[in-house]
Amino acid sequence: MRILVVEDEKKIVNLIKRGLREQGYAVDVVHTGQDGLFQAQEIPYDLLVLDIMLPGKDGLMVCRELRKKNINTPILFLTARDEVDDKIQGLNFGADDYLTKPFAFGEFLARVRALLRRGKEKKTNQLKVADLELDQLTRKVTRAGKEIELTATEYALLEYLMLNANQVVTRTMISEHVWNDDFDSFSNVINVYVNYLRKKIDENFEHKLIHSVRGTGYRLKG
Repeated sequence: MRILVVEDEKKIVNLIKRGLREQGYAVDVVHTGQDGLFQAQEIPYDLLVLDIMLPGKDGLMVCRELRKKNINTPILFLTARDEVDDKIQGLNFGADDYLTKPFAFGEFLARVRALLRRGKEKKTNQLKVADLELDQLTRKVTRAGKEIELTATEYALLEYLMLNANQVVTRTMISEHVWNDDFDSFSNVINVYVNYLRKKIDENFEHKLIHSVRGTGYRLKG
């Protein structure tokens, strides 16, 4: 899952970026409303975390313009404006949720996960390909009933492959949804992590699920 954070307060940016990346999310950060508007139109993000009081174009205008352009990326307002009227205005402008500063990171993370689940076409939190299962709520992964321990990055990569099961995903698609905006998709890091997954998911099974598509990318196939 790839998240765009539009925030100009350095301490909050560092907290959010570090915390989300520890959970396996790819995080991009910009500091002005205009940059946020541009990024959200150029890249298919899974979630937008948006401050209201931003340099130049404020978050309300960014949200309204995105909705006018039929960009339906879930939007979480994160702002110091805590009056009821502010919350009503934010939601009326098209936001999906509204959290005021200061905030507990645990609550922020819970809201992020809820919006990401809500934004998916599939209504279930259980992903299944053959005998491989992934629970997006508990982040538990099993194959043939046996639990598999994954790092945050391995989990994010597997989740993306399972969300796109039976489809070819390119290295660029993987880098955009699993890593961050400064990631070099031509490095061998993706290959390394795919191999890590193969060792944990496929090594002890006759039926292999992760397949390379020569010159293109990978496919998770049951």
